[in-house]
Amino acid sequence: MNSSLIPERPICVSPSLAATLGLEEAIMLSQLNEALAHRPTQGSNGFQWCLLAQDAVHKLMPFWTDHDIARIAKSLRDKGVLLITSAPFYDSKELRFALNERQTQSPLNRPQSHNHITNGARPMAPNWQPSDDVYAQLAQHNIPNSFAREQIPEFVTYWREQGQSAHAWGAKFIQQVIRKWRERETDFGRKDQEVAMTSGWRPSPDAMDVLTRHAAINQCFVEDSIAEFVLYWSERGEPSKTWNSKFIQHVRRQWARYTATLQYDTEPRRLPENWEPSPDVYEVLALANIDLHFAKQQLIEFLIYWRDTNQLHTSWNTKFLQHVKYQWAKRLSGSLATQGNAHARQQSPSQSGRTRDRSVSEQLNDRSWAL
Repeated sequence: MNSSLIPERPICVSPSLAATLGLEEAIMLSQLNEALAHRPTQGSNGFQWCLLAQDAVHKLMPFWTDHDIARIAKSLRDKGVLLITSAPFYDSKELRFALNERQTQSPLNRPQSHNHITNGARPMAPNWQPSDDVYAQLAQHNIPNSFAREQIPEFVTYWREQGQSAHAWGAKFIQQVIRKWRERETDFGRKDQEVAMTSGWRPSPDAMDVLTRHAAINQCFVEDSIAEFVLYWSERGEPSKTWNSKFIQHVRRQWARYTATLQYDTEPRRLPENWEPSPDVYEVLALANIDLHFAKQQLIEFLIYWRDTNQLHTSWNTKFLQHVKYQWAKRLSGSLATQGNAHARQQSPSQSGRTRDRSVSEQLNDRSWAL
């Protein structure tokens, strides 16, 4: 290539550094390192400080505006790579900085090479510890020192196994700790929204509105589904932040199966001597998480009662479904009361018609949602 096409010495940028810090940050760090290698510096607290006036900064980085320089310098400072004591460049028109590495050599012995960043990369030491400045940078993100210290063993082990060298382990550590902290906050935020099922749980007014108004499901049917839903999820002990959605799906599945069963059984008749519920009834009960063995145990009582009354009904399947759900609701209410939450099961006068508040006779003879 004709060297006349490149009037100046190219900027050398480490690809790994660019991948770690960002391309703009790597370019600026390379140029600032060049300034440290060829300009006067002043030692303070183990760091070598360099002061660049506006003209010198523009000569090193003529491709950026003052605001770009201030922005990228701040990014390097936030990542723990650069220490800066001057005001933002667009205000101060100067840049006083130091690399966030304490010097182990005197300035006279420091390598004078523009490749100092790349050549100065070091492998991860087994006893590596972040500097106080790293903790200070993390504190700006409201990350406690205790959390940062918990990340050190994993950080050191990982990079020692990788066998890679790096110029700014502090910057890498800051990035990892910030990422871990955000992951923890996200996880905590998700868990904070998740709650366990309680015996006093009830669907929200919006959920009831979706079921009774939009899905046209009878309110008594919805009410009867609450206790079985509560006990099922209480026993599982799983937290959730979507109990209302789960309940809507639960009731819709039951209602769909119930209405499908009802439409095939509409002729009024007495209870036959050899009557048994159809398999569809047990499927509806299974959707309600009602134990099949429990349901079959209720059949004898049901047969005796309705044979004695000698009444006509259009759907004995529906009557049996009511009876089992009522007995199951009684069992659930007793279970919940045992847990010390019977108080939550008390009903207001407007809800006095709910299944679990009625006598067996009332339940078997009158059910609005089953008519």
